[in-house]
Amino acid sequence: MEVTRILAIRHGETAWNLDTRIQGHLDIPLNDTGRWQARRMAEALSGEPIQAVYSSDLQRAYETASILSELHPQLASQQPAPVPQLRERSFGDLEGQTWSEIETLRPRDSELWRKRVPDWAPKGGESLLQLRARIANAVSDLAARHLGEQIVLVAHGGVLDALYRLATGLDISAPRSWSLTNTAINRLLWSPESLTLVNWGDTRHLEKDSLDESTA
Repeated sequence: MEVTRILAIRHGETAWNLDTRIQGHLDIPLNDTGRWQARRMAEALSGEPIQAVYSSDLQRAYETASILSELHPQLASQQPAPVPQLRERSFGDLEGQTWSEIETLRPRDSELWRKRVPDWAPKGGESLLQLRARIANAVSDLAARHLGEQIVLVAHGGVLDALYRLATGLDISAPRSWSLTNTAINRLLWSPESLTLVNWGDTRHLEKDSLDESTA
């Protein structure tokens, strides 16, 4: 049975990541650290066969994907394909606020969020159930085009969380015990029957001595 190998990558760091400010669908750029992380990730994958790169159309993900395409020998002539369905979860009227602001000003929303209530959605935003369905459909659609090949999906923390749960069968409200590090390399296998986890959270490329600093 042919499968599609998937490299799932979270975008590089942004200033709002550092501030613990909710980005959602707001279009926040990478910071300098995020661009460095993206270059490191690209260098780490330079020897791997990659047939296509798909990215959320939000600039923090798309710039991360573009750096990969620019530095990868097989991809230099093609731009990442923007896919709005790979966007972060929409957080509606909570976008732009920090965690501490939400806890103080919206304690009920904060509680429902922390408990991962599946059908709760911020005003104007998405529930976890809606996010999971969106990501499952998007990944199946993209992976089905590339049986026998390897592709990259560059997206967001919420998207990666949904992928992990889909691949492992973990309940949507189970507490998270896995990392969602910026530009970590996560490997999955897709077939028409299933999505399975191969390896998660590889961040060796972000270690200071992992690659020649002259190329960073």
